[in-house]
Amino acid sequence: MTLALADTTPGASIRLRGLSKSFGGKAVLRKISLDIPAGQFVAVVGRSGCGKTTLLRLLAGLETPDSGEISLDGGPVSAAAAFTRVMFQEPRLLPWASVLANVRLGFGDDRATPEASRKGFEALSRVGLADRAQDWPSVLSGGQKQRASLARALVSAPRVLTLDEPLGALDALTRIEMQKLLEAVWRREGFTAVLVTHDVSEAVRLADRILLIEDGALALDIDVDLPRPRERGSVAVASLEESILRRLLRDAEIPPEFSI
Repeated sequence: MTLALADTTPGASIRLRGLSKSFGGKAVLRKISLDIPAGQFVAVVGRSGCGKTTLLRLLAGLETPDSGEISLDGGPVSAAAAFTRVMFQEPRLLPWASVLANVRLGFGDDRATPEASRKGFEALSRVGLADRAQDWPSVLSGGQKQRASLARALVSAPRVLTLDEPLGALDALTRIEMQKLLEAVWRREGFTAVLVTHDVSEAVRLADRILLIEDGALALDIDVDLPRPRERGSVAVASLEESILRRLLRDAEIPPEFSI
């Protein structure tokens, strides 16, 4: 199924200039500079510890850079907090609140209003969970919990959605279903998406653009000029996956005991 893009692009543009961040004297990000147009879907890949999640947390305003600048639509990240949302690897649903009540948390102080309930139910409908609105999170499957988490992120109509390995804990089939849902929601609503993932095939399937981080620096910036929907196993998709994996694994060390 081909989905049309939103008539207008509510996403925000992102601009990074000389962005650096260290923890305990260790440089995690080194002078990252890039521009992300409004409405683009960007995937960030790289080995564990390369700085992917730190970059995401900086974009979401959860960390502050040591040097450099971040701007969203020309303004500071702090001013953009109202239209930026994060989807984490864990659903982080409150077990003592219904699914709908968890989604309403996306409204912050206004979560108890009738409008929050109405929009919360609409958000659950968009992710296929309208019939589970009054259930407890404990009775949902892993995929359903992540759908609820996505609904909570979407309920306040974000202009930037950052996603930190949100599908990493799902089984293979559920992960494919969630990838399709993410793509459909993004194409329908037009927000800017930044996804951190270890799964190169996921990055190629979802993104307009793939960034490879190595040792805290931007090593590759690749436009994914492939038609949607992207068929698994197609020659073009497989070729792009292979080229990125080859770069990721080029310096991999194999312990001598496992060498042939």
